[in-house]
Amino acid sequence: MPVHHNAARSDTINIGSELTINRLGYGAMRITGSGVWGLPADQAEVMRTLRRIRDLGINFIDTADSYGPDVSEQLIKEALYPYDKDLVIATKAGLTRHGPDVWLPVGRPEYLIQQVHKSLRNLGVEQIDLWQLHRIDPKVPANEQFDAVRFLLDAELIRYAGLSEVSADEIDEASKFFEVVTVQNRYNLVDRTSEAVLDYCDSYGIGFIPWFPLAAGDLARPGSLLDVIAKKYGATPSQIALAWILKRSPIMMPIPGTARVEHLEQNVAAVDIALSDEDFLALDDAGRMASKSAPKN
Repeated sequence: MPVHHNAARSDTINIGSELTINRLGYGAMRITGSGVWGLPADQAEVMRTLRRIRDLGINFIDTADSYGPDVSEQLIKEALYPYDKDLVIATKAGLTRHGPDVWLPVGRPEYLIQQVHKSLRNLGVEQIDLWQLHRIDPKVPANEQFDAVRFLLDAELIRYAGLSEVSADEIDEASKFFEVVTVQNRYNLVDRTSEAVLDYCDSYGIGFIPWFPLAAGDLARPGSLLDVIAKKYGATPSQIALAWILKRSPIMMPIPGTARVEHLEQNVAAVDIALSDEDFLALDDAGRMASKSAPKN
C-alpha cells in the first residue's frame, strides 16, 4: 500500500498568540516564470501543485508581492480561494522588480503601505495573517520602516509581522516598534551565516523561516556523507537536508518550494525521516566545515 505522508507530522509551531501551523510549509516563489518573473511555463501543473497542498497537510504558504511581481499571490488565490480556515498565508513587501532576477529594496513607508493594500486584493483577504518586511532598505531610516509596520498592525491590515534577512541587532531594534514573530533568513545545511540569528530566535521563541532550505552544495555529490546517509534512509539528499533542518530546532519553519506535484510530495515525505542523533551531528559538522570553506558573497 502507498505511504501517505502528511506535513502535520512535522509538529506545530505558534505564530503570535492566535495562529498554529504545521512546521513544514510551502514557499511560493517558484510558481512564477524564469527569473521569478511573469507567468509560469506550466500553469496547469502549478495549479495542481497548489491544490495538492491541502491533501498533504500543509497549512502555511509563504509568498511575496515581488514574486512575479504579483503573479504568485494571484495564482494562490486562483487555486485555493476560498481558503481553508486553518490556512495561513504569509506575504512580504519591500523589494521592487524591474526585470527577471532584478531585486531592488524600497522601504518608504507610503510604498510599504500601498503594497499591503495590493496584496490584500491579490490574495482576496481583508487581513494578512503574517506580513514580513522583505528587506530593510538602507536608503530609508529603519525606524521609519518599522513605524510603517506598526501602522499596518494598528490598522489591522496585517495580524502579525516579521522580518527577512536581518541581524540580531536589527531584530532588537524592530522589537521596539512591534512584536517580531518570525524571521526569514537564508539558512541550510551548508549556509550557516545566520546561525547566530537562529540561536537568537530560539532564545526568544521567534519562528525562523529558512529560505533555500534544500541546498547542500558539494555535500550532495555522489559518495559524500550526505549521499551515504541518504542511501541509508532510502531517501534523496534533498530530503535528508530537509529532515536535518526540521531536527535542528523546533522553531524552524522550512518552506521548500516547487512548481511540480511530484517534488512537493517528495518534500513532504521528509517529515517521516527520523535522523539519528549520530547522523544529525555528523551532517552538522560537515555542513559547518562546508560553510567555512564556501566563498563569501
